Amino acid sequence: MKKLFLPAISLAVAAGLTGCHPIEEFQADNRGNFNALWTALDEHYCFFDEKDIDWNEVRAHYEPMVNEGLTQRQLFGVCAEMVNELRDGHTNLSAAFETSYYRNWWSDYPQNYDARLIEQNYLNFDYHQLGAVTFGILPQNVGYISIPSFSSGLGNGNIDWVLNSLSTANGLIIDLRDNGGGSMNLAENWVRHFIREPQTVGYMLHKTGPAHDAFSEPWPITFEPLGGNSMVWIKPVVILTNRSTFSAANYMVMCMRALPNVRHAGATTGGGAGMPMTWDLPNGWSIRMSSVRVTDSEMRSTEAGIAPSPGCAADLDPQQALLGHDTMLDLAISLLQ
Repeated sequence: MKKLFLPAISLAVAAGLTGCHPIEEFQADNRGNFNALWTALDEHYCFFDEKDIDWNEVRAHYEPMVNEGLTQRQLFGVCAEMVNELRDGHTNLSAAFETSYYRNWWSDYPQNYDARLIEQNYLNFDYHQLGAVTFGILPQNVGYISIPSFSSGLGNGNIDWVLNSLSTANGLIIDLRDNGGGSMNLAENWVRHFIREPQTVGYMLHKTGPAHDAFSEPWPITFEPLGGNSMVWIKPVVILTNRSTFSAANYMVMCMRALPNVRHAGATTGGGAGMPMTWDLPNGWSIRMSSVRVTDSEMRSTEAGIAPSPGCAADLDPQQALLGHDTMLDLAISLLQ
């Protein structure tokens, strides 16, 4: 099972940005929990308009399936199917016995990644590792960094060490393929090592009320330079992604693409641009949902994924992989030569 990791957000701050309206109370029976779930999503989910979802129509379809004769597992099944109508990997229903996941955001696409292929045929098993991050210099004098997750990560001193060790390379590839996300802060740690002046990389829009189009004014996401003796990489960079580049990894791609020396190669990312928050239901279940929109620096949504830079799209050719070639990595190398 692919693990999805959550970007952090202060519920207290987000709650202060929502509009005041009467809070409806629901019974802890089957119908009450179904209605509580539907209402929580109706008032707080942030991508109805973008995804052209008629939430009232969804309710009309699923509500007749709910009655007091359903077991908790049966009720969960109905509710999970309704939640998956949102087509959102960040929106999950959780009970003591199961958590729902929408998997089609990545399962209908090729994997496009094989770590052993790179370690054996490009690095000749001569690479370094710090935490989960692997790095080394390819024969073409191109630096290579693989960041498989942001569920745990490196501090600024660690990143300094990694980048300094690759400083003789002519360019750098950051491989985010199969990175399912984690902490946005850990992704930001990396981004700040590529800027020398304040850089606005995107915007956040918070829900301000129950209406589907009730959002705050865009709040800029601006990074400040690290300063001091921190390592800042100014040579060319290629970010490499596949469909399983999701959530905080998708966020890092969005941020890096705002920089002038960065190109994005590979396959379209998995998206996941809604920052999630969690609500409890009367029976003790919880619903986590995307409640804050994150856009890129040009106010474009990245929820459905970020396409590669023009002329930089590629998939992993299975036949070439059998011969030891990662066609996506080959493209990234060629962009730096």
